[in-house]
Amino acid sequence: MNENYAIGVDVGGSHITVGKVNLLNGNLVHDRLIRKEVNSKGSTEEIIKAWAQAIKEIAGDGLPTCKIGIAMPGPFDYQDGISWIDSTQDKYEALYGKNVKELLAEEMGIMAAQIRFKNDAACFLQGEVFGGAAKGEKRAIGITLGTGVGTAYFHGKEAEDAARWGDEFGESIVEEYFSTRWFARKYLEKTGLNLNGVKQLVEMKSNDWVNDIFDEFSTNFSKFLERFISEEKPEIVILGGSISQSSDMFLPKVEALIFESFKNVKIAITELGEQSALIGAASCWYKEGVDVRAQN
Repeated sequence: MNENYAIGVDVGGSHITVGKVNLLNGNLVHDRLIRKEVNSKGSTEEIIKAWAQAIKEIAGDGLPTCKIGIAMPGPFDYQDGISWIDSTQDKYEALYGKNVKELLAEEMGIMAAQIRFKNDAACFLQGEVFGGAAKGEKRAIGITLGTGVGTAYFHGKEAEDAARWGDEFGESIVEEYFSTRWFARKYLEKTGLNLNGVKQLVEMKSNDWVNDIFDEFSTNFSKFLERFISEEKPEIVILGGSISQSSDMFLPKVEALIFESFKNVKIAITELGEQSALIGAASCWYKEGVDVRAQN
């Protein structure tokens, strides 16, 4: 594969998204994405095979020499490729303690050195800084809201993982309040039924109790965001993840509350969507010292 291209991979809680990225301009090649559902509660073999299949489909004949950057949720040893995701994250626990880099390379028949990992939240923000909602900003924070919570900060050079998912919040930790699990618990308390996803809840917004749930989420999220903004002093906050797709249910209140203390901080939804994390992941193969795409 041409050295000006790399394969970007975004590992989500229930899917994997793969695309070929032009490292010179940060754009997706041919606007082509492969998105496959993955059973994150499956066996190690099942997960690795699903990931490898999606990557090989994009790599094609270029697989033997391709460079792969993977946006991976934590906790994870990004340098050595070892997963430390356990049952508390409710996904990919079968990979706990295993060298994912070596397993994936073996499944695809390539060298482990062709694969690099970076925190998914940092990749998300890196992509948005390069060509999305945070382009041109000197300081930014990114938050992905989905099956888990990812946080990252950008201070003018390279987006870094802020790792705030485990910070104390309320009676538990951040991730227990701002992931789909929180909405599922609220839905179960109200109906006695299991929730398939936040989108399902939005479709029921004609019910006052649904709006009450989002109102509570807005209040809690504003409190967390105020603390995050105070510490990182961003010019803009970028929201991504599946829950951000329902932003009309909570963002107006969040913006109003944040504006009371931080009048110059903008809050925006991702412009690149699924592309942001994989573009940020692919950029880990870009040479150092070149604008915001430079990676270690």
